[in-house]
Amino acid sequence: MFCPFCRHPDSRVVDSRTSDDGTSIRRRRQCPNCGRRFSTTETASLNVVKRNGVTEPFSRDKIVSGVRKACQGRPVTDGDLAVLAQRVEETVRASGSSQIDANDIGLAILAPLRELDEVAFLRFASVYQAFDTLEDFEEAIGQLRLDHHAATQTGGGAGSSA
Repeated sequence: MFCPFCRHPDSRVVDSRTSDDGTSIRRRRQCPNCGRRFSTTETASLNVVKRNGVTEPFSRDKIVSGVRKACQGRPVTDGDLAVLAQRVEETVRASGSSQIDANDIGLAILAPLRELDEVAFLRFASVYQAFDTLEDFEEAIGQLRLDHHAATQTGGGAGSSA
């Protein structure tokens, strides 16, 4: 790590702290040459491979904007979307891979979105699971109904919205 003041090619780590969201490490460093201190932030890179083969850095903002469209007119707040994006990022980072397909991110969105709002889930799923017919929607709705019925039978229906 080059010193930003004197460009010395080495520095000593004085202190390390994990960020509040756990996705980065803030390091306080000191240059052995000039003695000045500076901070660095380290994150593990995560790249998204799009359908056309282009690679770009992962962005929570893109998740939020994509899901926001499915949530139009639904009782979902910006805070809800931020939490959903964080959960999706944690899921894809847990794979341990430095690259992930864009479609895999879309699929990782489905479970937390279903918990958040089932109508938004159906809207989003219709794109990412390539619903082609009314039967595809009927099957998805039927599965939601089965899951609701099973949850009410076991008493685990809290937290779901219809």
